[in-house]
Amino acid sequence: MNRKIMMDLIKWKNRKNRKPLILKGARQVGKTYILKQFGLENYESVAYFNFDNDSDLYDIFEHTKDPKRIIEQLSLACGKKIKEKDTLIIFDEIGECPNALNSLKYFCEEAPTYHVACASLRIRLSHTSFPVGKVDFLEMMPMSFMEFLNADGYQNIVEYFDNLQVIEKIPENIFHLLEEKLRTYFIVGGMPEVVSSWVKNKDIEEVERLQDAILTSYENDFSKHTSNSEGNKISLIWNSIVSQLAKDNKKFLFQVVKEGARAREYENALNWLKDANVIYKIHNVKKAVLPLIAYQDLSSFKIYFNDVGLLCRKAKIDSRLAISKDEIYGEYKGALTENYVLEMLSSLYKDTIFYYTFDKYEIDYVIQTLNEIIPIEVKASKSTNHISFNKYNEKMNPKLRVRFSMNNLSFDDNLLNVPLFLIEYLPKLILILSDK
Repeated sequence: MNRKIMMDLIKWKNRKNRKPLILKGARQVGKTYILKQFGLENYESVAYFNFDNDSDLYDIFEHTKDPKRIIEQLSLACGKKIKEKDTLIIFDEIGECPNALNSLKYFCEEAPTYHVACASLRIRLSHTSFPVGKVDFLEMMPMSFMEFLNADGYQNIVEYFDNLQVIEKIPENIFHLLEEKLRTYFIVGGMPEVVSSWVKNKDIEEVERLQDAILTSYENDFSKHTSNSEGNKISLIWNSIVSQLAKDNKKFLFQVVKEGARAREYENALNWLKDANVIYKIHNVKKAVLPLIAYQDLSSFKIYFNDVGLLCRKAKIDSRLAISKDEIYGEYKGALTENYVLEMLSSLYKDTIFYYTFDKYEIDYVIQTLNEIIPIEVKASKSTNHISFNKYNEKMNPKLRVRFSMNNLSFDDNLLNVPLFLIEYLPKLILILSDK
């Protein structure tokens, strides 16, 4: 399956000041697969090492920090010559071996011609062995809607939007097809193994089985990588997210996790989930002005799942809703839509996404781009009634507002309406408007 991150990996390979790479991302998002595929397509050979299932590798890094000696030992371990520039060295689960993690500093300083790419479930920058300033980073997320669509055989439609040059109404036949596919994506989600199964077999029971396995693997990690008491706190937070998102005000409350719970008791557990990339955490901002990060309220935030399909499965939402337009799951459709929107935005704007409250009103998301603050309204349907959005317009008079809904693509006054299935093209649409 084609993944957009492949282009970022190629850019890393060709960078003159390239450093060892750490590919971050949750379990099961395809980190190992994409690194191996990248190696096969762009190098003469791949040398793959997994620290999670080969304890003998630890000894190599225990006795030396010299990259050339390490390369000699790794060549013996994999039974092939590791060549400068021509071999991609992959360290999987490198976070399990602090000495290997520390060795990246010496690869950067003393052996920069070797190409080293690493994957890990969770690496804390505060780790005593972390080679600060000596590595490059990329973050891998679940497959986006357009990647899902491409995998499902609709490359022509993806190309149609890739070549979009003007903001105009989308033809009805394409619009209705994408509306149908988006409902499917809400159920299937973007985990590569799940998407692959759906594309090949269209078997929803198998999709649910695979999603259950992923959820179980996440939950197993809670205790595997932490103490029992900390693992229990992580589980309590994890199991509260579905109900946290069911509230009208989706602000995360520790009291929902456990009666009497306090932030200081559960903060480390919450950070563990964030560091493991299984949740998104966005903060409220006290002012919608540049730079947004300077006005974030660290005590007021919301939490979402890393994948809308996993959220649907965790919430036990019936898969038959994927082909139904009935509103039988009512208000929770809004939570699913917000989760999906945040997933798509996170791949575009990283750490510049917040939500904004003022007076008694709330704006779903605000983003910072091109030295502008853009307010975003999220609608799960075609409704356009939103008092908060109008009040924001009166108060701030922004150059551009964005509404994600199931209305067709349009621009009127300062309001850009983007169908939910086109969120990934928001930067492109903003550039089209800026060129007018």
